[in-house]
Amino acid sequence: MAEISAKLVKELREATGAGMMDCKKALLENDGDKEKASEWLRQKGISSASKKEGRVAAEGLVESYIHTGGRVGVLVEINCETDFVARRDEFKALVKDVAMQIAACPNVEYVKTSDIPADMVEKEKAIEMGRDDLSNKPENIRAKIVEGRIEKRLKELSLMDQPFIKDQNITVEELVKQSVSQLGENIQVRRFSRFVLGEGIEKEESNFAEEVAAQTGQK
Repeated sequence: MAEISAKLVKELREATGAGMMDCKKALLENDGDKEKASEWLRQKGISSASKKEGRVAAEGLVESYIHTGGRVGVLVEINCETDFVARRDEFKALVKDVAMQIAACPNVEYVKTSDIPADMVEKEKAIEMGRDDLSNKPENIRAKIVEGRIEKRLKELSLMDQPFIKDQNITVEELVKQSVSQLGENIQVRRFSRFVLGEGIEKEESNFAEEVAAQTGQK
């Protein structure tokens, strides 16, 4: 695999307008070939999506999804720029897909990793730094291992980093960017809530054998 330099990433970013991480991923996927990487970004709608990210998105839809059996429910708000796009079938399909995604991801708590509170991140780092399996490793090595673990943990909590349930080859973030490219507007997943039947209720546990014995007068 070709080594991806910071200079190459910067050049691709300037040429496409895509984010640094997207550019690096594109170059890694295409063995450092800038032309192929640029085409890869266009195919995924990432380059055009990045150029629209700063535009105000105040229209959109609030979608609900109730999983079969009524035990899991989701509310999600996804914004776009105009009411016209909000009424498009393609946008409605995206919102429904994201709602289903949230229902299928019990560990997801935030839209993206940048939404995770800094104090929570620091707490996770402190926990990982204190793990027994790292106690004998040099400080710099331990820091790198912890960084990798934290990055993985934060992605587990982030909706946008989840593999899309209908196509595991792309993430939810890439799915949204594809819709941006298709519909020509800034699209943002703003917030969501996930409801699980009985969650937070302390259920009374009973001992069936003891109940039977009590009813028959046995000890």
